[in-house]
Amino acid sequence: MSKSIPKSLGKKIKYYRKQRKLYQVELADIVDVSTGYIGAIEQGVKSPSLKLLSKIAKALKIQPHELLK
Repeated sequence: MSKSIPKSLGKKIKYYRKQRKLYQVELADIVDVSTGYIGAIEQGVKSPSLKLLSKIAKALKIQPHELLK
């Protein structure tokens, strides 16, 4: 996987999270992962599984493909 994909994915997750006025801790609670893991995804250090990506998209009230554009 290209290193730019996790970074751009993380930026999109952060963008939509802020649009929904959610803190990392709130998103983490909704999708049942640690706040640190959400932070690592947003920084492009970690890549979420497809299952987690789907949960994140649902929590952000968007379709998963919107995060992958």
